[in-house]
Amino acid sequence: MRYLLQRILFYVFTAWAAITINFFIPRMIPGDPVKSLLARFQGQMSTDAIDSLYVLFGLDKDASIWSQYLDYWKQLFHGDLGLSFTAFPASVSQVISDALPWTVALVGITTIISFLLGTGLGVLAGWRRGSWIDGLLPTTTFLSSVPYFWLGLLAIYLLAGPDSFFPSSGGYEPGLVPAWDQYFIPSAIQHSLLPALTILISSVSGWILSMRNMMVTVAAEDYITVAHAKGLSERRVALGYAARNALLPNVSGFALSLGFIVGGTLLVEIVFSYPGLGFLLFRAVGAKDYPLMQGIFLVITISVLVANLIADIAYLMLDPRTRKEG
Repeated sequence: MRYLLQRILFYVFTAWAAITINFFIPRMIPGDPVKSLLARFQGQMSTDAIDSLYVLFGLDKDASIWSQYLDYWKQLFHGDLGLSFTAFPASVSQVISDALPWTVALVGITTIISFLLGTGLGVLAGWRRGSWIDGLLPTTTFLSSVPYFWLGLLAIYLLAGPDSFFPSSGGYEPGLVPAWDQYFIPSAIQHSLLPALTILISSVSGWILSMRNMMVTVAAEDYITVAHAKGLSERRVALGYAARNALLPNVSGFALSLGFIVGGTLLVEIVFSYPGLGFLLFRAVGAKDYPLMQGIFLVITISVLVANLIADIAYLMLDPRTRKEG
């Protein structure tokens, strides 16, 4: 329990530091987002309206940076992430809530599938060295080094087209209204196939490679030899002794992958114009939308910290050596 409390305090401090950096970095970017907003309205605003926009968006020129920082924390405690410049007058929370399910559904499902599939194949490749599965390592090594977005461009070139079943962009057919019905859901699934395939091919290769290497290392340990000497079955030694210990590094990697679900596939969403958080962040940076950028960074930060905490708890459950009090 003491170890867990120490980790929680560490993550609380890390969250404070990340939120503080999240506040200051967008304000160090050259440019004026209010002027960008005025350009959309072709300057048809009075001086009083322009001054009100600066105050409304938390960019009051008369207020010090310290007072803006304190106001930012007050807004966070009230669950208020501000108003989006690009989607004005919609709130940041509303814009993020519209894009978050797309990213979670696409990247979350593919991350879980790739972890389970890659870990299983890695166990087989590491335990049965020299088999046909182990012979796939050169291919998996190459695929794991290829960036997501390059595979995405290749998939669009080879599989997408005017008469193809795979759409090249978007999250659903134009004209459809997002809803849980027989029209929207098949269209959303169809548009997610190519991005999901791109992420799956690249990420599953990395899981296979890492798990295979850990299995080879663990298979040479003395306790594996002792387990064989006891007359235990091959299946029990492979799964109960070798795979369980080899899985520990992959568990932490999987937890971090879950944390980066909301922002780890930025380029994939840009390539496919997929309406997730990555594509939303790309548009926010281009429009200097400070509140939206801060809101997305905050979601990414919290998700990564929670994922790290889950990894620590998983280590406590899987590896008794981490239980210091025991």
